[in-house]
Amino acid sequence: MSDRLHAFEAIDNFRDYGDYATAAGRRIRPGRLLRSGHHARASEADLERLKGFGLGAVVDLRRPGERRDQPSRRHDGFDALVIEGGIDDGAEAPHITFLKTADLTPDSGRRFMTQTYRSLPFDAAHIDVFGRYFQALGQMGGDQDRPVLIHCAAGKDRTGFLAALTHHLLGVHHDDLIEDYLLTNTAVDLVGRAPAIARRLHEMTGRVASDDAVVAFLGVEAAYLDAAFAEVEARYGSLDAYLEQALGVDAALRARIEARLSA
Repeated sequence: MSDRLHAFEAIDNFRDYGDYATAAGRRIRPGRLLRSGHHARASEADLERLKGFGLGAVVDLRRPGERRDQPSRRHDGFDALVIEGGIDDGAEAPHITFLKTADLTPDSGRRFMTQTYRSLPFDAAHIDVFGRYFQALGQMGGDQDRPVLIHCAAGKDRTGFLAALTHHLLGVHHDDLIEDYLLTNTAVDLVGRAPAIARRLHEMTGRVASDDAVVAFLGVEAAYLDAAFAEVEARYGSLDAYLEQALGVDAALRARIEARLSA
């Protein structure tokens, strides 16, 4: 499992979310589906390593304000298609508002994350970018058969939901889908990083959070993803209906994606 993880100097949570068996008796091709945190702090060595992946598309799931505050660094000769959201409501990112205003406890962090996941699939900006991501998966082939990388800020929530949705579309078993989602807790040293993050939070807001609260907020739990899927099923009847009706993934596009990514 550790073979999925790629260590970078200043890009967090970088990993391959391909190479899983599917219900059709096939396997997702490795090295074609990549995910990570943002690239704003990428070192020169990181950029050189990214160049070696030969990315065909980068899907940035962050809000416009997040991208302005932490613009992505690119290597020389970068020519990948960049897919990003253009809907800017001018509002502060919800997780920043939470950190500034809520009681910073493990329970409050879990409540916030659960509610975030319940609303995440229906945000207009997310629906727009998710739909264009799946279109890109279906269109890239032949000479353009290059990896696609998806990322948000930490590479765990928006990225985690989209990766899980991709796994569902491709027929990955739910247990494997959840296992991949939970790899964030292995890829990121949550306990080791919690004290420094708590100090930065105090500097930013003047508020004190325990290390346990920071770990609860920065990690992922299966219950979060389950909450998102349950809300999708409640509103659309099924994940497949959501893919088709909300994101435009019809039978033809689905077949193209499966043909490109399965071996």
